Formats: sequence, structure tokens, C-alpha cells
Amino acid sequence: MASAFDDEVEQTVSIDEYLKDVEEQELEADLVLGGDEGKECTYNNGYMKRQAIFSCLTCTPEGNAGVCTACSLSCHDGHEIVELWTKRNFRCDCGNSKFGEFFCKLSPNKDVENIENSYNHNFKGLYCTCGRPFPDPDAEEQLEMIQCCVCEDWFHEDHLGFGSSDEVPRDEEGEPLYEDFICGACSAVCSFLRLYPQAIWAAERQPAATGTSSKDKNVVEDTHSACGSGKLENDVSHISPEKDCAKDNAGSESVPSQEVLPLGENPEKDMELKQCTADAIPRTTCVLGVDLVVTSPNLERKAMFLSKIWRDALCRCERCSDYYREKGISFLLDKEDTIAEYEKMAKQKREEKMEQQVGAELSLLDNLGHVEKMEILNGIADMRDEIHSFLESFDSSKPITSADVHQPLMLKSGFQKLQERFSMVELF
Repeated sequence: MASAFDDEVEQTVSIDEYLKDVEEQELEADLVLGGDEGKECTYNNGYMKRQAIFSCLTCTPEGNAGVCTACSLSCHDGHEIVELWTKRNFRCDCGNSKFGEFFCKLSPNKDVENIENSYNHNFKGLYCTCGRPFPDPDAEEQLEMIQCCVCEDWFHEDHLGFGSSDEVPRDEEGEPLYEDFICGACSAVCSFLRLYPQAIWAAERQPAATGTSSKDKNVVEDTHSACGSGKLENDVSHISPEKDCAKDNAGSESVPSQEVLPLGENPEKDMELKQCTADAIPRTTCVLGVDLVVTSPNLERKAMFLSKIWRDALCRCERCSDYYREKGISFLLDKEDTIAEYEKMAKQKREEKMEQQVGAELSLLDNLGHVEKMEILNGIADMRDEIHSFLESFDSSKPITSADVHQPLMLKSGFQKLQERFSMVELF
């Protein structure tokens, strides 16, 4: 009986909790949108290294186009929109030939088609090898998905080709022990990674009863969720991560290949890796000491989980760089391609915007005369007194509900006084 009564009581929240929740939601939005306020179409910025992209199924039900944040708000308001998080090397399609007679309201003069853009079934609102939407209306429970940093598709942990999702590297609290994830299909084009030492790989999953060693923590500390994206390649002369993904991402068959030295068992390569990681610049000497074009490492189609340092550890010699370009994965060498860097820039933009807002407020007050300042301060004091009186009118043992707050006369006089004082300031 008591539990039934508790369910009927409106959930209460303090002002501090509410403001904290709002701030967290704003930060999350800024991280996804990269600090983009959605006021201008990004088309004129060209093929951006990374930006938030949306698919409009109302205008392009085939899922063959993507639009920027501003166009999703201004041109496609009220449409069926699929949020795609971020895409690399993408240019806004809004209003081009794929949209028929529909023109972009923000930037109408666009090319007929953005030939460098790449698309997958995510643009239709479908994900993983199972091809299901997210959220899935037929699922009793929405399962977590992780994103391949090469083909940029999202996968359910149960569909990675493992015997169990328990093989995904996580600590005892369930937090990921990896920085990036590469799906089974893309592992073929990235099989050269198996030539690198153990340091680039995520630590093994930690059982609940045991803790993470300090050595493992040094490798995986400050890790983020799996991230990344990919680019479709039309050249059939080389392996394309996205085309390979379309075949069978969850497969686990192996391709006969040259036997390679087990990871972490080559001290010379370990030393060279440390030096390469420290430099992270083009080198004349190959870290691996092999020609990736002719060397065929283990091409087993098995998902890869990589540590925080793995991109910095990649060899940047001319021969390896040519191999990356041939396979369409040169973006792996670009630090700005990573989600971590994207979110870092988003945080910087957010901090700059907040500093500008504070500066504008201080500038406004500095430019006001003594009389105007006193009017504003008195208005704030009146509103404070009205709030205090309003709260005192209720039983302190009972929570104040939203219905109470929305009473017609609630704080009306206090807000009116403050508004009148701002109006007076504008007259000066």
C-alpha cells in the first residue's frame, strides 16, 4: 500500500540537481555537435574532417544523403530524421540532386553531388550485421552498441563474432578497457596491426574478483567509448573496409597467411615502437621492418580492440604511408580524425562561448550608469523577495509541484518589476 502511494507522488528534484542535469545535457549536445550552434550550413567548409551528420528519411528514404546540424534544424524541421552522430570527410548534401526539387534554405548554391561522401545502411536508420534500427521497436531491451573506427557502422556486442559478449575488454565495473574498436570485416584491411607489439592492444577483460594491474592501467587509463568512421572506396583493386563489411562482418574464417612473430615478443620492435610513438612524425626507417604490400599477416576476420596509444604507434615511413593510402585508411594517421580530439575541440569551443557570454554581461554592466545598475539590482531583489514569499506560503513538509509553480499569480509581480526595470534601462 505504501509503495503504491509512493508511485503516485510526483518525483522531486532540487534546483541544484536540475541545473546540473541541464548542464550535463548541454555538454553532451556540444560534444556530439562539435560546438556547432546550428546557425549556418557547413557546405562552404568543404569536406570536413569530422562533423555531426543527420539523414532525412522524409526527403531521401533511400538513405543516400546526409545533412549538417543547421540544415537538420532549418530545412528539415518536422521530418523523419536519423541522428548519425559524426562522420569523417563529409560535406552537407542538403538541397543537391538527391533531394529532387527541394532546395537548401541556408546555402542553395551547391554541387549536384558530393562525390567524396560515403554512405552505409546507417543512413537508412539501420545498424550492425543484424540490420536493425536503434532504438529497436521490437526489442524488449535496447542493447548497447559500439562503433567501428574504420567503417563507422555500429554493432551489438553479441554480434561481434565472439562466443560471448564477455570477451569485450571491460573492467570489473563494466567500463571499456579499449580506446578504439575495429569490426571483424575491417580487421582484414587492418591485419597489419597484428605485426605490432602488445602495447597497442587493449588489456584483457578484468574479472569482477580481480583488480587491474598498474601496468594495464597505464595502457588503458582515460579510455573513451569506441569511436571512428570510414570511407567507401570504389576502386576494386584493393580491399575496401566498407565493402568488406557488407559481406559478413560477424564471420570468423581465417585466410592462409605468412606466420608472424607473436605480439610483444620482439624487443627490437618494442623499442622502435616507443620511439615512433614519441615522434608521431614521418620516418625514413620502417618500424615494422617489412613491406606491407607483399607481407600478408594473419587475415583472420576477428574484431580488434585497441589501446589509447595505438594510432601514435603506427609507422609513418613512406612505404607504410603508401600502403595506408592504397587501402583507403590514411585517416588513421590523422589525430584530428579521432573522436577524442573532436570532443576536445568541442569543449574548447564551449568554454570560449561561455567566456564570451560572461564578458558580454560584464561589458553590459560596465557600460551602464549608476541609476541603471541600481534599477537592475532592485529588480533582482524584488524577485528574490517574491520567491521567498511564494515558498513560505506552502507547507514546508510537502514538496512543491509543477502545478504549484505554474499558478497564474506565481511570482508575477516580481518578474514584472524586473522586466519594468530592464525596460527603463533600455530607455536611457
